[in-house]
Amino acid sequence: MKKGTVYLVGAGPGDAGLITLKGLRAIQQADCIVYDFHINPRLLTYAKYGAEFVYAGKRGGHHEMSQDEINQVLVQKAKEGKIVCRLKGGDPFVFGRGGEEVEILSKEGITFEIIPGVSSVIAVPAYAGIPITHRKVSSAFTVITGNEDLSKQERIFTHIRASNSAETMIFLMCVKNLETITNKLIQEGLKEHTPAAIIRWGTRPEQKVITGTISDISKLAKENQVSPPAILVIGEVVKLREKLGWFEKKPLYGQRVLITRQLTEDYLLLEDMGAELFVFPTIAFFPPEDFSELDTAIDKIENYQFLVFPSPRAVSFFFDRFLILGKDIRNLKGIKICAIGKETSKSLKQYGINADIVPDEYNSEAMINRFKEELSKFSLKEGLHVLYPRSNISLKNFIDEMKSAGINVDAPITYRTVKPTEHGKRLARFLREGRITIATFTSPSSFLNLLDILRDDAREMLRDVTIAALGKTTAKAIEEAGYTVNIIPKKSTIKDMVEAIVEWVVQR
Repeated sequence: MKKGTVYLVGAGPGDAGLITLKGLRAIQQADCIVYDFHINPRLLTYAKYGAEFVYAGKRGGHHEMSQDEINQVLVQKAKEGKIVCRLKGGDPFVFGRGGEEVEILSKEGITFEIIPGVSSVIAVPAYAGIPITHRKVSSAFTVITGNEDLSKQERIFTHIRASNSAETMIFLMCVKNLETITNKLIQEGLKEHTPAAIIRWGTRPEQKVITGTISDISKLAKENQVSPPAILVIGEVVKLREKLGWFEKKPLYGQRVLITRQLTEDYLLLEDMGAELFVFPTIAFFPPEDFSELDTAIDKIENYQFLVFPSPRAVSFFFDRFLILGKDIRNLKGIKICAIGKETSKSLKQYGINADIVPDEYNSEAMINRFKEELSKFSLKEGLHVLYPRSNISLKNFIDEMKSAGINVDAPITYRTVKPTEHGKRLARFLREGRITIATFTSPSSFLNLLDILRDDAREMLRDVTIAALGKTTAKAIEEAGYTVNIIPKKSTIKDMVEAIVEWVVQR
């Protein structure tokens, strides 16, 4: 039986941007992804279509799967010949049981590779503005697990007694034993006024930093209801937070934005300004089940005077088929190319085409008005033929308007728009827990599909969520469903919607 490969990947502490390039590649190649609770769900959106997902849990002491069960899954999937990505929070070899999992793989003769991750040991204090070493303050640090019986770890406290008092100490998984840890440190001679900080959900929008001393940090943590995941930092470096704090100062800090379509570069400005992006496309795109209608249109492409693309997706699916059928750019000679929206126009440029007609507004109504202006330039309107590659659910008002003007329009289905259901439960959980502050929708389908995924709980889950809609048509569909649209950009582009979101948050 052919054996696969297991990649043990450190996903970092929470911020999706802290994944390594090699780790991201392993996610993209994987046939099966076995992931823990603490990983950023955005990372799963990079998986290829058809990848299998196995949730291993590990949340606040509750394990969806035991370690033995996780080991068994890794072995089983690898023996099925699959590429397996074991996605673990932080670094898999820093208190992550990565060594135990690799031992089993080695025993079973399964090929594996370790891809280190950015550990919370380093990243979480950094996002809190606390350097774990500083030439003038601390020249060393110790990392200690805080979730075990500390009475059995006498050697750790022996080390503390012998170490330089300026050394930084970092306790991971420490909330349960926080009072025991700090009391023991004081008993072993560490001064009560030694600075301390407990950091919950470091590197994420919900990051909470509580500072004090080792004598009162446990009390402060209880008062502020600090729960796992959190780490404890002890040492003089904690004082530097007053000067070096940066993450919480970002304009969109604390905002968690739901993206209901594929992530594009324009959305990343939100992340740069401190927001966290939750990418859950409510629309997936596939080729048509039957190509005959599209193939017929492409075969007689020279008969059309206009080729109208309603979306970037229409461009990519059309030209994929166009090239498969042996056509190339020379076959479009003499045809006016029309693009609805700047994004569609940009997609055409990837194929070496500058659109002849691009309406100022990103909607079919604007395209119809602009198209009628173009028609006045032709003496034989009745003889005009328009090719309009579309999706299976596209609105037909453009087609109807053109036909009512006596223009021949062929509108073959070029791609299918499908509602994905995978990860729907996770999205519902994030909304239920109030982890989404802003939801963005770029089409009526993206919104209506979300309602269908959430079902009867949709209204309650979206009650406190700010809604941003791209274009009047999308906003109308949302409002007709009984929801309030808070943000509508003046121009219907992703870039303009992102800028409108930033302006809305900053003004509040």
